[in-house]
Amino acid sequence: MQRLHPADFACQETCFVLYMQPMKVLLFSLSMPELIMPTLPLGVVCVATAAQRDGHEVQILEIALGSDAGQESAEAITAFAPDAIGLSVRNIDDQTMRGTHFLLEPLKAIVASCRRISKAPIILGGAGYSMYPELLLEWLNADIGIKGDGEAALPAVLDHLRMGVDVAMIKGVYVKGRSPFKKICSILDLNKLSQPDPVLWPCPIEGRQGVWLPFQTRRGCPLACSYCSTSSIEGTALRKRDPKSVAKHISHHAEAGFKRFYCTDNTFNLPADYARALCQAFIDAELAVSWTCIVYPYKIDEGLVSDMALAGCIEVALGFESGSPAILKNMRKRFSLDNVRQAAGLFKKYGIGLNGYLLLGGPGETRETVLESLSFADSLPLDFLKLTTGIRIYPDTELARIATAEGVIAADDDLLLPRFYLAEGLDGWLQDEITRWAATRPHWQG
Repeated sequence: MQRLHPADFACQETCFVLYMQPMKVLLFSLSMPELIMPTLPLGVVCVATAAQRDGHEVQILEIALGSDAGQESAEAITAFAPDAIGLSVRNIDDQTMRGTHFLLEPLKAIVASCRRISKAPIILGGAGYSMYPELLLEWLNADIGIKGDGEAALPAVLDHLRMGVDVAMIKGVYVKGRSPFKKICSILDLNKLSQPDPVLWPCPIEGRQGVWLPFQTRRGCPLACSYCSTSSIEGTALRKRDPKSVAKHISHHAEAGFKRFYCTDNTFNLPADYARALCQAFIDAELAVSWTCIVYPYKIDEGLVSDMALAGCIEVALGFESGSPAILKNMRKRFSLDNVRQAAGLFKKYGIGLNGYLLLGGPGETRETVLESLSFADSLPLDFLKLTTGIRIYPDTELARIATAEGVIAADDDLLLPRFYLAEGLDGWLQDEITRWAATRPHWQG
């Protein structure tokens, strides 16, 4: 019997009965540029797991950046004959000011292939999509978009599609030409959302021990740093998973052959009591794994660092961003340089590797503040330092408001195409200065 597509629906009883059967769902993900380490598609695997647990047949295809995305997607569609197609928009670009990689063109090629050979509805989601929900529906010529927690919204969308019911009434779901019922799908209790199924990761079984596998314990961020887009993607309310369920999730993956993990949370150490509860859950579960995380250099004490080491943490990313108190204030950071020094010393004391990050060129930056930052970074016991020049401007941020007021961007710029802020007087000199410093510091990357 020929499978029908939701686009073919008339409100007939025969169609309703047919579409109560599971749907075939093909999910596409574009591999990201390798900035620090290879990145696996956590969001795609989460929503795939949720759809699979709802009884749908799901297939994931990760397409390498630089490959023929149109051809690869066409072959997959022909072979699988999906009833619905999902496309993950994780990143808009690589956030690099010079030689920027704009990552939406390959996604446009995938959509074009879908349109040529399939009537299946095309559904967008992912962190990048959540920043531009209405714009990307038009730009990529898709049918439906999900802003927020896709693990909850996608199964609901699939149910509505197979029953011929309007999807626009689902929280966080966008349809071209329609206003969403609610602008974001945000589930307060993260424990209700699916954790990834180990069998769905797009990596070979024999290579799992060497893979760094992403995991997430919380969503949302109330810190409101001047340039950050996290709140527009995940909201400002902090939502957390139960620490024991996180430990169980990692244990499940360890049994499947994965041994190295990295936590994608922006601030692993906040709140501190939750971070310590996570570490204790890892210790109690006797996880024979290694893991890394991102820490915000504030309220980091010896008890927490000791627990992290005992729980298997081998490396942290210390996002101090600047070594100038004035610039930290402009960035709306809540820590001091003394906080950074104390944290760095504690991580070194407990044998945890230390990566640092500088974000140079923002509002108020001068040659003097740049030199302050370089000298400060040089004084820390870092194993690696990533230096970024120019700051990507995202919508609904303080940086976007400043850039508009200063005439760096037009008031009507939607910021989908990459725009960067670089303080006046730094262009040319800044990159030359970084190159000069990095030449004698092999652990610096500019």
